[in-house]
Amino acid sequence: MSLDQFEGGEGAGSQAGHPMVIDAVEGDVPAATIAPAPLGHRLRRAGPAVLAFVLVIAAWEGLTRAFRVETFILPRPSLIIERFLATSDVIWSAGLNTFIEAAVGLVAGTTLGVIVAFATVRWVPVREGLMPFAVAANSVPIIAMAPIANGMFSLTSPVPKMVVAAVVVFFPVMINTARGLLEVDPDELELMRSYAASQREIMRRVRIPHSLPYFFSAMKVVAVLSIIAAIVAEYFGGSQDVLGQYILTKASLFVYADAWAGILVASLMGVALYGLVLVTERLVMPWHVSFRSAEAS
Repeated sequence: MSLDQFEGGEGAGSQAGHPMVIDAVEGDVPAATIAPAPLGHRLRRAGPAVLAFVLVIAAWEGLTRAFRVETFILPRPSLIIERFLATSDVIWSAGLNTFIEAAVGLVAGTTLGVIVAFATVRWVPVREGLMPFAVAANSVPIIAMAPIANGMFSLTSPVPKMVVAAVVVFFPVMINTARGLLEVDPDELELMRSYAASQREIMRRVRIPHSLPYFFSAMKVVAVLSIIAAIVAEYFGGSQDVLGQYILTKASLFVYADAWAGILVASLMGVALYGLVLVTERLVMPWHVSFRSAEAS
C-alpha cells in the first residue's frame, strides 16, 4: 500500500471516525476532543500570577515608604508610574525605535536559525561541524558583541543593534529546532518508511510537528532576549532616541524614576512579544498535549 492510499481513508478506521495513524504520528487529535477552556477557568488559572504581582508591587510601595528609601536607591512604583505618564511621548518614541531593532533581529535570527537547523538534518557533516561551534558561540555574552558590531557599521545606524539581537536569537532557535527535528521516535520513522513515505513526507508529517514544541520553547526565551540584546547594544552608542540611551542618560543624571520608567517600557515590550509567541503557538499547534492537559486541569 502506498502512502497516498493510506491517506485516502478507505479503511474501517476512517469510516469509524478515528484519526488515521499518520495523523496520530503528527500529533493531531480529532477536533471534537479539543474544547476551549471556559473563560472563568482561564481567569482562575491566571489568578495566582496576578495576585503575586499585586503583592510584590504593594510590598515594594509599602516598604519604600515605610523606610523612606531615597529615590536614587529605589524609587517607589507610584513615582515610576507618575514619571511614566509624564514622559510618555518621549519614552514611547524611544521604545518604538528599540522595538523595531529587536523585532528585526528576532525575525532575522529566527529565520536563519530555522534554515540552518534544517540544513543540519539534511547534511550530517553540517551537523557535526556546526553544532559544537553553535553551543560554544551561544555562551558569548551580549556585552562582548555589542561594541564589535558598532565598530562594523555606522555608529548612528540601527543595524548593529539588529545584528546583536539576531545573533542572540539565532543560536537558541537553531539548537532547539535541530534537536526537535532529530530526536524523533524511531518507531514513527519506521512506520512512515513502511508506507514508502519520501523524506519530504517524513519531514512534513513527523519531524516538523515533533520540532514545534522545541521551536516555541526557544521562541519564548529569545522573544525577551531580543529586547535585552537591543537595549544592551544601545548602551555602547548610537542614536539618542532609543530606550538604551534614554535609560543610560537618566541613570547618569540620577533621575532614577525616569530610568525605571524606561525599564517599564522595555518590560511591556517584552511581555507583548512573549504574548505574541504564546498566541502563535496556540494557533499553530493546538493539538499539543500541554494545552489539552492545561485545559483539563
